[in-house]
Amino acid sequence: MTTQTDRQRQREAAEETAAADAPAAVSGAWRHHHVLDLDDFSREEIETVLDTAERMREILDRRIARVPALRGFTLVNLFYEPSTRTRASFELAGKVLGADVISLSAGTSSVAKGESLIDTVRTMRAMRADAIVMRHSSAGAPYLAAKHTDAAILNAGDGAHAHPTQALLDLYTMRRHVGDLRGKRVVMVGDISHSRVARSDLWGLATMGADVVVCGPPTLLPRGLRAAERPPTAGAALPPVTIETAIDRAIEGAHVVIALRLQSERQQGGLLPSMHEYAAHYQVTAERLARAHPDHLLMHPGPKNEGIEIAGEVAAGTHSIIEEQVTNGVAVRMALLALLSGGALSGGAPPGRKPSGREQPPPGGEAVAGDETLGGDIGGDLRGNEGAR
Repeated sequence: MTTQTDRQRQREAAEETAAADAPAAVSGAWRHHHVLDLDDFSREEIETVLDTAERMREILDRRIARVPALRGFTLVNLFYEPSTRTRASFELAGKVLGADVISLSAGTSSVAKGESLIDTVRTMRAMRADAIVMRHSSAGAPYLAAKHTDAAILNAGDGAHAHPTQALLDLYTMRRHVGDLRGKRVVMVGDISHSRVARSDLWGLATMGADVVVCGPPTLLPRGLRAAERPPTAGAALPPVTIETAIDRAIEGAHVVIALRLQSERQQGGLLPSMHEYAAHYQVTAERLARAHPDHLLMHPGPKNEGIEIAGEVAAGTHSIIEEQVTNGVAVRMALLALLSGGALSGGAPPGRKPSGREQPPPGGEAVAGDETLGGDIGGDLRGNEGAR
């Protein structure tokens, strides 16, 4: 008869076996306490995230995808806007690594009673939250939060400004297929002006050396892309890109095509004659993709509107890696949580260390609604439970 002591010994033996089989921690450049955007990430830092994400994919691919690396770490998901992929993937990322995960929606929290963002963030930290994942409709909201808490802040999308974790998972997915992105032609088609994904992708792709082309109607291209429109403050400008309003020319020879959703919830009226006309001129179709590189990749950050920005046949076609992006999103967010918690896990500085001087609000001020400013080691062992396989 198996006693409780025997079962405890079996669990300890399984953890020891898993520790031996766990992927090695990644060493590399990492200096961030928050992840607010990619405009202050170096190439080495991005590569550190991507290398760490590769180790996390190994964990996700196990039969039992659980490791206790973040045991005792508390993650709060604070979402002021709807989300499916980002919210679910952060929840799963935290749980796979053994963290305690709390998810809050603005509509069911004290925000509905008038509580301010700052008070909410301070309340979460008073409950010993180590990291807060935040999505907000106002650009700059995560920067404001970072000024009023020593918990790590991860930007899950702020207005039309930034979505850094989506950009990192896009970079990771591309690297798994095409390797080094230097010199690769990456084309983004759609609503560039209102897309926070596009802005963060532009910073990440430029840092990694890709040849970036943006394509869309002139009314959906943001100010500051063209050299003549660049603001006098260099830090406020987006990185240089090629602008093309004709989709056939834009896709010619592309290694990667990223279709972007029309952000109708952020648009003002009069930007497009009609959805039908937009689809006729800018929908990513099989005929248009025939102009791309023979081994091109088709991506979309989701949610996608088939029949508008992307044809259903190509969204589910052989070149599409849209579902892989979703899986990789969990791995990348696991990597970020592991990196941000590294101090606490390794016995160094706790998660509550102060942010670096470079992590400042985006140009144009703090948390302004509708703002369109253009603005390491993993501590501890990633002990898995492979012994239970």
